[in-house]
Amino acid sequence: MKTNAGEQGKKKLRWWELSLLGIAGTIGTGFFLGSSIAIDMAGPSVLLAFALAAIGTYFVFEALAKMTINDPQKGSFRSYAKNAYGRWAGFSSGWVYWLSEMLIMGSQMTALSIFTRFWFPNIPLWVFACIYAALGILVIIVGTKGFDRVENILAVLKVAAILMFIIIAIAAIFGLFGENTATVTTPRTYATIFPNGLTGLLPAFIYGFYGFAGIEIMGLLAIRLKDMKDAPKSGKVMLTILAIIYIASVGLALLMVSSDGFSTEQSPFVTALRAYQIPYVNHFFNAVFIIAGFSTMVASLFAVIRILVTLAEDRDAPAMFSKRVGKNIALPAIALTAAGMLVSIILAIVIPGRLYEYVTTAAGIMLLYNWLFILGSYGRLLDLSTKDKIKRVFGFIFIMLAVVGTIFHTTSRPGFYISLIFIVIIAIVTLIMRHFWKKTEGDKPPENPSLFTKLE
Repeated sequence: MKTNAGEQGKKKLRWWELSLLGIAGTIGTGFFLGSSIAIDMAGPSVLLAFALAAIGTYFVFEALAKMTINDPQKGSFRSYAKNAYGRWAGFSSGWVYWLSEMLIMGSQMTALSIFTRFWFPNIPLWVFACIYAALGILVIIVGTKGFDRVENILAVLKVAAILMFIIIAIAAIFGLFGENTATVTTPRTYATIFPNGLTGLLPAFIYGFYGFAGIEIMGLLAIRLKDMKDAPKSGKVMLTILAIIYIASVGLALLMVSSDGFSTEQSPFVTALRAYQIPYVNHFFNAVFIIAGFSTMVASLFAVIRILVTLAEDRDAPAMFSKRVGKNIALPAIALTAAGMLVSIILAIVIPGRLYEYVTTAAGIMLLYNWLFILGSYGRLLDLSTKDKIKRVFGFIFIMLAVVGTIFHTTSRPGFYISLIFIVIIAIVTLIMRHFWKKTEGDKPPENPSLFTKLE
């Protein structure tokens, strides 16, 4: 497959710019709100879940980055899946990703609308959802330069917000302002660190991975690096920064409030600052949630449009979705994605809250299924060193622990089963499509997958 010549004309990225874009596409409501669910499940051991998730995520991103270095493809992970296993893998990987992101974007827009209605309670949710959807599409239509600029600014704001919480939390703990009337003890025993045992830690694992989900977007953007060899460094810096601020912020929250004092309906940071009676907490974090949610929504929007275009170019979607107008704008793909967003908004508002929560949890699990494809393709397309093989195995283990761990809690268990239903549906569609595909050499995996340049 050839890379798109249009990619070469776009502004090249330095490694730290890719790190910033990765941060922008990663820190979202999944961390700010999902971490409270993880704390409820695992207690203080949630910090271990975040640490292991960071390591597992890096193993996956490193695999994706090394495949990008050897063979830059604008389709990124789905192109490598196709090269490694055949057309069925590229087709299913691409559509699993597109469907999961569309469902997640519906919940993101609903969450954004709820946060905004905090200030404007009389305006219906669907109005805000449509406004955010339109703004997101506008950022994409403006083009690469606009996308980079908006995402970089939002990345800095999100990191600054978490750092601000860390500073305020430390000051509060040392009694510089605020006062907590409740007694909080530092956990020191197995029973206090793992209040629900390993069956509490395992289901929290998935929320650790949610906090780092976004590496697919970095993979799609890595093709624009000035020096492709900087791709692993970009991911390492991004994930190190995120791991440090995630663990530090959640750890401080646990020092301010006992683990059983958090609510799954509220961000742990709001709960922690409220306990010290720090004013304007709701307004500050409401703004942070909106910034975070909009940023990840735009990044996801970019990714699903890019994936849809590459699917069309590879004849795995109608050819019309690969067409561009004006300044290289994939208008048909944007139109279909906008229609998908509209359907997702309607589903989010019409379907009962708990059921839709299960559906979006399933969509999040489906993202991890694609990570398994990345690790699988990595082993087939490149000759790996012993160290790389070990990291790949641990990557598989961590992801499988996160997926299987969802069975151990009533909150995440329905999402696991729903994700399997989605996968079965896509598998059936893939089998049907195989009867319509021509039996050409391009529909099969290469006879010698290691034809790619070997890693030194």
